[in-house]
Amino acid sequence: MHRSAPRLTRILACAAVPVMLVVAGCSSDSDGETPGKGAAESSAGSSKTPKDATPTVAPAKFAKLPEACKAITAKTVDALVPKAKTKTGTAGKSTDLSSRSSCSWNGLVDKGLKGSEYRWLDVSFLRYESNPTLGSGEERATENMAKEVAKLKATEGAKGVRESPANGVGDATTAVSYQLRKTSTDFVYATTVARTGNVMIVINYNGAGYAGAEKPVAQKLMDSAVLATKDAVAAVAAANK
Repeated sequence: MHRSAPRLTRILACAAVPVMLVVAGCSSDSDGETPGKGAAESSAGSSKTPKDATPTVAPAKFAKLPEACKAITAKTVDALVPKAKTKTGTAGKSTDLSSRSSCSWNGLVDKGLKGSEYRWLDVSFLRYESNPTLGSGEERATENMAKEVAKLKATEGAKGVRESPANGVGDATTAVSYQLRKTSTDFVYATTVARTGNVMIVINYNGAGYAGAEKPVAQKLMDSAVLATKDAVAAVAAANK
């Protein structure tokens, strides 16, 4: 009974002061928590960065592809495929020309008793967008470039496969050459797989000799393929000016 006296005294004292002071001075009997502490902690917690924030990637360098059949200059086409059936080239089918396009040329040069020389040239463009999940456009182009080179080196029936870098062409270029026998004739292939920014370019140049004509020299074909690759790299830059 005596222990409750101090508490009773405080209650009576609170009753004797204005209502506003009662609220402020007597609320401390509740739980001893500092006023406003919970709100401050809540505010501090809300300022933390979410752990699942979406990662960002660098934007793709090129937004457009050139018109494939105009990407290789007429001068280069005349030099590589002298008797092309269609000088302006044959465009490949594509459902999205801003991401994928291609064009090809082929022709046969008749040298009479010395036989005939066949040549085929094609160019393909593949553009990659930046994606937070898959990586930047340049990273994706680099990854697919490696896959394309591996696929070329694994061509069924290919003989004498050789791989080498073609320095000074685009951001990176790999040259792959090999021989392949088709329709009882030995074809020589010179292919370049290049990257410029977020665009991958594949140039395929091949040829064969018929009716006694000698098969083409691999190095000469590759030099020509590199020349066409330079045209294609320049065309990508021009299309995005």
